[in-house]
Amino acid sequence: MKTATLASIALAISISAAPAQTIGVSMSDLDKFRTALLNGVVSHGQTISGLKLVTESAKGDNELQKKQVQQFVADKVDAIIVAVSDGDLGPQMTKIAADAGIPLIYINNIPSNLMDLPDNQVVVASNEKESGTLETKQVCTLLKGKGRVVVLMGEPFHAAARARTQDISDVIATPDCKGLQIVERQAAYWSSDYADQQMQEWLSAGVKFDAVIANNDEMALGAIRAMKRNNIPMKDVVVAGVDATDDALAAMVAGDLDVTILQSAVGQGAAAVDAAVKLIRKEKVPRENNVPFELVTPENIATYLPKSQ
Repeated sequence: MKTATLASIALAISISAAPAQTIGVSMSDLDKFRTALLNGVVSHGQTISGLKLVTESAKGDNELQKKQVQQFVADKVDAIIVAVSDGDLGPQMTKIAADAGIPLIYINNIPSNLMDLPDNQVVVASNEKESGTLETKQVCTLLKGKGRVVVLMGEPFHAAARARTQDISDVIATPDCKGLQIVERQAAYWSSDYADQQMQEWLSAGVKFDAVIANNDEMALGAIRAMKRNNIPMKDVVVAGVDATDDALAAMVAGDLDVTILQSAVGQGAAAVDAAVKLIRKEKVPRENNVPFELVTPENIATYLPKSQ
């Protein structure tokens, strides 16, 4: 799949006799998954006649993202899709859009004001209770319910990071998995480089572990890179991530990654665009719109290779 341009782009999708509609899209950043997420929005938008997308990346800057949404309002777009890095930005984003009467769709990350969203603001994401639970249950199965685990977390204030990390603890608290022990747990901010650095620190400190459970694939791959650099046989460690990115699936085919969970960037992107179009038409859309997660392992990876992000 082609990588989206990081700079602002205006994409005229097609020409129609119907009035043109414009959707502003602001991504908090464009890492591997969020680039796939943006591509999912753009590719689905291309199927809708008369639709124009204006996309922006905030490059990890919350203030810049607020300014982007304010600019969308000033430009009088018909709807806004926003992927915030911090759910606590929700109340501010909601007010900006609500004051202008413009529909707002939160994608991938759940805003802290979820229960207070007005009727023309919705969330398109995946139920994070599924992601960390599926991931950790599979690790537990592979370790036969016993072993030492290190955990790599995403951004501390990201709802998905908090939920996936809690899922890990919840699974380990069950009778079948109570033999698992978390020996280290640190944030690596969804980044392969940070995860590489954190894993190197653990290895240098002599931390012993049987599995790595990461909140996303990028961190799992960073941990793998560090372990391989230190000549640790990957067959001796269970490594799990979330997202089923191209790189993660390649690592699984190579025998380095044991578990990933498909979070469908394509599915979330399409659902966000569909929700935006419906809200523009004043149609009713549920407040929460969940795109299911799916367990991916070496045993079923062939099924997922054609639909990876």
